[in-house]
Order: sequence, then C-alpha cells, then structure tokens
Amino acid sequence: MWTGVFFALAAGLMWGLVFVGPLLLPEYPAVLQTVGRYLAFGLIALPMGWLDRRELAKLSRADWLEALKLAAVGNLLYYLCLSSAIQRAGGPLPTMMIGTLPVVIGISANLRNHQRDGRLPWRQLAPSLALIAVGIACVNQVELQALRQHPQADTWAYATGALLAAGAVLCWTWYPLRNADWLRGHPDRRPRTWSTAQGLATLPLAALGYLAFGGYAYSSDLAFALPFGPRPALFIGLMVAMGLFASWLGTLCWNEASQRLPTATVGQLIVFETLSALLYAFLLRGQWPAPLTLLGIGLLVGGVVWAARIEPEPVGLALPAE
Repeated sequence: MWTGVFFALAAGLMWGLVFVGPLLLPEYPAVLQTVGRYLAFGLIALPMGWLDRRELAKLSRADWLEALKLAAVGNLLYYLCLSSAIQRAGGPLPTMMIGTLPVVIGISANLRNHQRDGRLPWRQLAPSLALIAVGIACVNQVELQALRQHPQADTWAYATGALLAAGAVLCWTWYPLRNADWLRGHPDRRPRTWSTAQGLATLPLAALGYLAFGGYAYSSDLAFALPFGPRPALFIGLMVAMGLFASWLGTLCWNEASQRLPTATVGQLIVFETLSALLYAFLLRGQWPAPLTLLGIGLLVGGVVWAARIEPEPVGLALPAE
C-alpha cells in the first residue's frame, strides 16, 4: 500500500512540471508545446524500447491499439486542453480544476470497478472526498479573488480556459481508469514496458502533429520562427525535461502505483499533482501562499492520508440460480 503511495507521490511531483511550461513559454502555441513535449517523450522511449524489445514483442495487436488510444487521449488531447487552458486562464484555474480529479476519479472508480477492486465504503470514503473538495475550494477562492482584482482580466479567455480545463478533466478521468484496466488485467506485464509502449505509440502521433503545425504555419504565413520558435534553447530544454520526467518516468511511477492500489484510491492520489503544480507556481511567482491557500493544501493532504488508510471490502458475486 505505502509503496504504491510513494510511486503516486513521485508521479505527482513530476507531473506538476507540465503546468510550468505554458507559463514559461506564453508566446508558443499550445499545439506546438503539446506535440513538442510528446515528440520528446517518443524519442526518449526509442532506446527504452530497444532495451525492452523482448517484452514489447509479447504485446498483441490489441495491446498496441490500446496503447495508441491511451496516448491519443491521455497524452496529446489532455495536454492540448490543459496547456491551452493555462494560456487563456492562467495557472491557478486549470490547476484547481485538475485538482477535482481525485474526487471525480474516486467516485467513478468506486462505481465502475468495485467488483474487481472491492468496494470502498461510501461512509468511509465520504470524509476523504469532502476534505479534498473543501481544500480545493479554499485554494480556488484565493486564486479567483486575485484574478478579479486584475485590471486587464479577459473574461472570454477565462471562460474558454475553464471549458478547456474541463475537457482536460474528462480526458484524465478516462485515462487512469482505462490504463488501470489494462495493468490489472495483465499482471504478468511490467509497468515499465507498458510505459514505453505508450511512448512509442505517442511518437508517430506527435510527429504528424508537428508536421501538420509546420504546414499550417507555412501556408497561413504565421509569424512564428520554425521549427523551434523564438527561444529554441528554452523550448527544447523544457520539452526534453517534460518528455523524460513528466511523461516517461512519471507514467512509469503511476503504473507502479496502479498495480499496487485499488483504482479508487490511486485516483485520489492524483492530488499530489495539484499540490506539486501549486508549489511550482508559487515558486515561480516568488510569493508565499495565503493562509486560506495553506489551509486548503492541509485539507487536501488530510484527505489523501484518510483515503490511503481505507481498506476495500470484497464484493460477493451472486450465485446463478439452479
């Protein structure tokens, strides 16, 4: 149990990095940041794939198709929505909306997978979900109040950012549930192999996306310096860092956690990503969180600790009538 929590924490710390890129590269289109990150992820997965080629050869055509689906929705579409949301609404709103994932996934998994993982009793799960929800509300209240005081706030951009962040939540509600289905259904497969397979599946999608963006920029006379933009060193460095840590290694740690924990529990541990993103955001701002923000963070952590201590109850299968 606690080994799984440790792996989920490591994944959250690395996934929090993805909220920093759009803030450091505001002049780069979200599409380019998305395909750039996952192109780096795919290239990093190539040598990993060579080292793990014997295990990868055991994957069936259906397995590779599943990896392609997970890569398209959980990687490319998710980060396209998230990076676009951050550029339109700033960092806090998308971070807080992504922070609802522990609640959304926890409820979805408890309804969907209780026959396989056991049922986490609602009477025990409810306090944890409530603590997480109230904690997110506290942090969100502080950030929204600060946004209202901004003299140049763009309401339309803020609203579209909220919608895109909701799209990211939908993508990442689907992804961990579907990913856990495959991992729990293939206990003989290494999480590292599955992480690498998703990276290899992402590579052609990202490469096609990069070429498509280049073609669009060229045909529409878009004033953007291709192929790496106006700050190539920073862009390449960030893409490689996110591809290595947030994509490959983060996915590996999450897969390790998914094999050790019930889906409803591991879903709540995505709160570590929110906490990490907030930490990095405040470090980038160079300011200390407000007291209400600190209270919200404490409630989030309390909810995670509470959920990690809940033992799932087995669900008996009904016997067929004679």
